[in-house]
Amino acid sequence: MYMSSPSGPSSIPVTTTTHRQHISTHRNRLHRLQNLPLLRLALTTTTVAISAHHNFESPPLLQHQRPSFPLLLRAISAAAAISLSSSTASLIILLLSSSAQTSSAQLSRGFYNSTCPNVEQLVRAAVTQKLQQTFVTAPATLRLFFHDCFVRGCDASVLLVSPANQAERNHPDDVSLAGDGFDTVVKAKAAVDSDPQCRNKVSCADILALATRDVVNLVGGPFYEVELGRRDGRISTIASVQHRLPGPDFNLDQLNSLFISNGLSQTDMIALSGGHTIGFSHCNKFSKRIGNRIDPTMNLQYALKLKQTCPVNVDPRVALALDPFTPQTFDNQYFKNLQQGMGLLSSDQVLFIDPRSRDTVNLFASNEQAFHDAFVTAITKLGRVGVKTGHQGEIRVDCSKVN
Repeated sequence: MYMSSPSGPSSIPVTTTTHRQHISTHRNRLHRLQNLPLLRLALTTTTVAISAHHNFESPPLLQHQRPSFPLLLRAISAAAAISLSSSTASLIILLLSSSAQTSSAQLSRGFYNSTCPNVEQLVRAAVTQKLQQTFVTAPATLRLFFHDCFVRGCDASVLLVSPANQAERNHPDDVSLAGDGFDTVVKAKAAVDSDPQCRNKVSCADILALATRDVVNLVGGPFYEVELGRRDGRISTIASVQHRLPGPDFNLDQLNSLFISNGLSQTDMIALSGGHTIGFSHCNKFSKRIGNRIDPTMNLQYALKLKQTCPVNVDPRVALALDPFTPQTFDNQYFKNLQQGMGLLSSDQVLFIDPRSRDTVNLFASNEQAFHDAFVTAITKLGRVGVKTGHQGEIRVDCSKVN
């Protein structure tokens, strides 16, 4: 999901008995396969990945907790690329998928019922007030949540400030994150902490997840229950952002590869891309499409208007709505635009151009409820990516710095 903003830088899954039996059968098969040298290599690769994932923030007693599914999937994919048979690799991925399903059980919808029962009302009130001040609050907060979850998982690491400007937010892919998104979290955190019962009990990661749901709903999108229980990460580096976020020129294979590595399907990716219905983008992110040779996949009249708004030496702060028709409403107009060749970014338009994703675009364009339902499914799955729970991480007193 690439979305820049005009203000610039500044529930629980249930495993059925049948499924358990199915997984048990596969575990027995895997045990018998462990004598195969290549499988041992894959398992070794996975173990290394697990160890690397936990060395930073987990106390010794937590070393054997399940790591995030995307990390394991990338490790297995790397081993499979060496010479694992497709059937063996598929078997391992099936087992990891079962782990991914159960790992989200660490989050729950009523996580703060006893410690901060009014957390959702407090966050929503703060978000509502902020949105009344500027609409940019909505796209900025949604984009901030996406960027946080795709880098080191949903742990609010994107909020951390580095005195040496070496944090995630200093990476070129994050410098355009709008200040209003960060400010939304700051204000929501202050509102939560204003209740003595809640003070320093709710993570910044959960506050961001709740604020994201609220901005989407307040501008016309669906309301959905948010799974809670995330802990805040203690690490934020520029290097961790590299190659972890989709670019404005990505093709479908590149988009799918990145989203699949985070446990998200092609349908999830298309639904989350629909968040661009309230987004903005700076001219330099699509300037190649409207240069001397206009991209033939772009609606010509639309391209000519874009050339007028974004001339060669345009102010780099100028940003355009990704949906020129209803830019302040979370609706399905974005998908209708793609049908007309009016996707602003190449990574938007490719969703309609590529026949593998076109049917989903057409479905969402014709059925707004189908889009909203798919978006809820996708953003819920997004909110589970790489979460820290239990004794991992911390509950930050100040969202911009570790305790």
